[in-house]
Amino acid sequence: MFYEFKGFKPVVHPSAYVHPQAVVTGNVIIGKDVYIGPGAAIRGDWGAIVIEDGCNVQENCTIHMFPGVTVTLHEGAHIGHGAIIHGATVGRNCLVGMNAVIMDNVELGDECIVGALAFIKADKKIPARSLVVGNPAKIIKQVSDEMIAWKTAGTKLYQMLPSEMHESATPCEPLTEVEPGRPSQEVLYKTWQEVRKV
Repeated sequence: MFYEFKGFKPVVHPSAYVHPQAVVTGNVIIGKDVYIGPGAAIRGDWGAIVIEDGCNVQENCTIHMFPGVTVTLHEGAHIGHGAIIHGATVGRNCLVGMNAVIMDNVELGDECIVGALAFIKADKKIPARSLVVGNPAKIIKQVSDEMIAWKTAGTKLYQMLPSEMHESATPCEPLTEVEPGRPSQEVLYKTWQEVRKV
């Protein structure tokens, strides 16, 4: 659902996909090939939100700010299920893990990886290519080329998802039982642990 607020209407590139059960309010700009999942709340009521090309904001994420602040997700930022971005800047090609919280005035450098459930306190400046975990969050090492290649491959799946959703996602009635010959799912990606075992 989209809402105008105090004269600001959201702007969404035609190639983006915003799920009908997401809520986008006010001064929000969504770029090319962006995926916004169901339950996401993107509130550009007190400030602006810029979601650059190729980002994804997954299910039940919240993006908001204190008055007058602009939140920016730079190109290719990947915001995992249930994460909260409040008044922060997320650098290019970052991964923010599930249920992580990024607080006000945080500057997350390019190609950082933030672990699930991490809590980054307000005003922290995180250098590029940092691996950040914990509550309170700490930098534990630098992100390797191998890790960023794995992250980038996962984000590419989300960059393809908007067009796939536009083409094939339709409301339907559920079946009452599994139909004969139901196909199996393709394996398109592996977890970091599976990649490390290879």
